[in-house]
Amino acid sequence: MSRRVVGVTLDNLEHLSKHSRTCVFWELAPHLKEQAEEFGDTEFEKEAWVSSVLLEWGSCGRIIYCDGIPAGSVFYAPPAAVPRSLAFPTSPASPDAVLMTGLEVLPEFRGGGLGRVLVQTVAKDLTRRGVKAIEAFGDAQPIDDERTCVTPADFLTSVGFKTVRPHARWPRLRLELRSASSWKEDVEAALERLLSSVTVSTAEPSFRPV
Repeated sequence: MSRRVVGVTLDNLEHLSKHSRTCVFWELAPHLKEQAEEFGDTEFEKEAWVSSVLLEWGSCGRIIYCDGIPAGSVFYAPPAAVPRSLAFPTSPASPDAVLMTGLEVLPEFRGGGLGRVLVQTVAKDLTRRGVKAIEAFGDAQPIDDERTCVTPADFLTSVGFKTVRPHARWPRLRLELRSASSWKEDVEAALERLLSSVTVSTAEPSFRPV
């Protein structure tokens, strides 16, 4: 099975699942979300949010394809661009972190590690942009048969997130990102240890006659 991950743009929003394309849980404050749902324009609001964040901050989502079929997606943005985050009892998010919001893998593609791939792709993008950490509000009591816009806390811990503010239902978790400079320092240190363990002899070889 071939996998391909691309950035979310206004041109490929239609590749998102209907749930992801119309979910504005994170993008709007609670009262505005209710209004959007009442008037049936959540898809428009989602597109407007993506457009605004792309323009003001840059890439804010990823779509993963399996054999050319859209299989899942993830969104992320600075806390200031995620109004809903302020409504959580474990808010606010740390100022040095970017929030990962809606992460979805379609049911028929689950169990193959696609969620982990999406998180790794987000981490790679944000590391390159100099971000120190990813944070996410998790659902500690998810309902299996209910589709929500909050990522299960168990999944977040399974891919490396650590709880920074516990809560019975809505913990806040954090994934530290290694900067490019720290990665380079680790590699250089490893090479130095390797070279120091190698002894090079400059003595002339001796041969015994046969």
